Amino acid sequence: MMTIPNILTLSRIALIPLFVVLYYFQPAYTDVPIFTWINFSVTGIYAAISMTDYLDGYLARKLKMTSKLGAFLDPVADKLMVSTALVLLVDYYPSNTHWYIGVCALIIISREILVSALREWMSTIGQRSTINVSFIGKVKTFVQIFAILFLLYQQPFFGLPSFDIGVALLLSATLLTLYSGLIYLKEGIKTFKP
Repeated sequence: MMTIPNILTLSRIALIPLFVVLYYFQPAYTDVPIFTWINFSVTGIYAAISMTDYLDGYLARKLKMTSKLGAFLDPVADKLMVSTALVLLVDYYPSNTHWYIGVCALIIISREILVSALREWMSTIGQRSTINVSFIGKVKTFVQIFAILFLLYQQPFFGLPSFDIGVALLLSATLLTLYSGLIYLKEGIKTFKP
């Protein structure tokens, strides 16, 4: 069912390979990063991917075009976009000086896998609706996106240090990830029979 929201979701997935290719074409950085059109494009593409995340859901509700395909694709696109960006950032920042980025990425990606498995389990027992996205999960996604955008941008943002802001947001997103993951886990455990 190719509705406008589903096309937007698919375009979000289709932009991920372009994002990855451009990411690896960035120039080598020194203590003073060189900002080129490639850096701007990488940040811009991730911003566009992130905006379609909000837009496809909004249009699906507004135009009454919700579908099972959209309900399946939307979280897949979210997880692909966040996981891809986190893996690239871990690859970019040296682990001996920026180990905390790797730890945050590991926690966030592990939680996404756990929640996906939990949703799959809930579907098989017919209780999928009891574990829908919570408000805290939406806040977590919002903070994650901005953390990644600041870490990708790498330049002062209106005089503010992008990297420091990105790290602070990433740490906050990790805490929200742990908290929302525990909420999902608590709901899921209720369905396990002794």
